[in-house]
Amino acid sequence: MQWWQAIILGVVEGLTEYLPVSSTGHLILVSHLMGLNADPQAAQATNTFNIVIQVGAIVAVLGLYRSRVIQMLRGLAATAGSWLPGRGPSGSTSDQDDQSVRLALNLIVAFMPAAVLGTLFADAIDEHLFQIWPVVGALFAGAWLMLAVAYSRRLSRTEHRGRGIHQVNWQIALLIGFGQCIAMWPGTSRSMMTIVTALMLGLRPRAAAEFSFLLGLVTLTAATGYKFVKDGGQMLEQIDLSNLAIGLLVATVSAALAVRWFVAFLVRHGLAPFAWYRLGLAAVCAALVIGGSLTVPAAP
Repeated sequence: MQWWQAIILGVVEGLTEYLPVSSTGHLILVSHLMGLNADPQAAQATNTFNIVIQVGAIVAVLGLYRSRVIQMLRGLAATAGSWLPGRGPSGSTSDQDDQSVRLALNLIVAFMPAAVLGTLFADAIDEHLFQIWPVVGALFAGAWLMLAVAYSRRLSRTEHRGRGIHQVNWQIALLIGFGQCIAMWPGTSRSMMTIVTALMLGLRPRAAAEFSFLLGLVTLTAATGYKFVKDGGQMLEQIDLSNLAIGLLVATVSAALAVRWFVAFLVRHGLAPFAWYRLGLAAVCAALVIGGSLTVPAAP
């Protein structure tokens, strides 16, 4: 991998991680186009690189939503403090602390399905789904799901209709978590599945996006850590540490810009533009593969 390829992958990761277009799908396709999957070992190293640079997207959301994260940590600390020996459940925590604790616990609940299923099926997903045709199929299917939600009058939300983020209960959080599991299929999009599920369960667009971003902090951190421990050594044998640092830095900056833009765009225009983009991308990729311009190597 060259430094300029690390920059391209960092930009793609940052711009697409929190948009409902599938960052993993884009990274797989771009990696193929740049010839980074020429052999099984290179493909495995590139796939690991593409997951590890998600750290940049994590850092970007931590920075943009630092006040929310600090509130959750403060609320958890206050709640834990109220139960210290000799103090008991004093009920001295504020309403804001209580809301922040509920949000933090709901994020943990939403993460649990992916924690279980991801561990069970990680190897099978790597072996069978990190290829172009599965990605094209997922892009196509996800687009039609988004269009169904976007044009459903019953499911359409505004900032004045639907639940806010603090009105999410554990049942809703769990269902969003199961929706996130569908995105283990590359090309589906974790953001798409969590936002669509949240909208279907009655959240307002801004609340759906924010819950998706915050859940991503937990999910992406766990997935990145697991992948680095499992395959990081093999990745660093083929990819320079300097290129990894470049990818992380570029992903951080581009993710911060994408998140700032996306929430306002989603509230104003909804999901439909992203769905049409997915359909167009799926059609172009399918045509390239059929025409022989985009090759499909053997699974790593």
